[in-house]
Amino acid sequence: MNRVMIKKLHIKKGDMVKILSGVHRGEEGKNLVSKHTKPNATHPEGGIVKEEAGIHISNLMLIDPKSGQASRIGRKQNEEGKLVRYYKKSGQEVK
Repeated sequence: MNRVMIKKLHIKKGDMVKILSGVHRGEEGKNLVSKHTKPNATHPEGGIVKEEAGIHISNLMLIDPKSGQASRIGRKQNEEGKLVRYYKKSGQEVK
């Protein structure tokens, strides 16, 4: 039997995150990079364009809105029996 274990990710799209390592260490929010582009129909002048880029999930942590600091994430069942994410520092559910 070949079973592949897929780990659940602790970060979802739209979460406020803090970058832990790399050139952008300490920044919060989106990861923007500068990309050099040739002139084309959409950018007739070409030049340097800022755009979002991927970053490895191990370099990110969610920001707890209560304390404003980066916090680890856990999973627990709420009153309805649904599995929810929560901040380990404050115990508050991630919304």
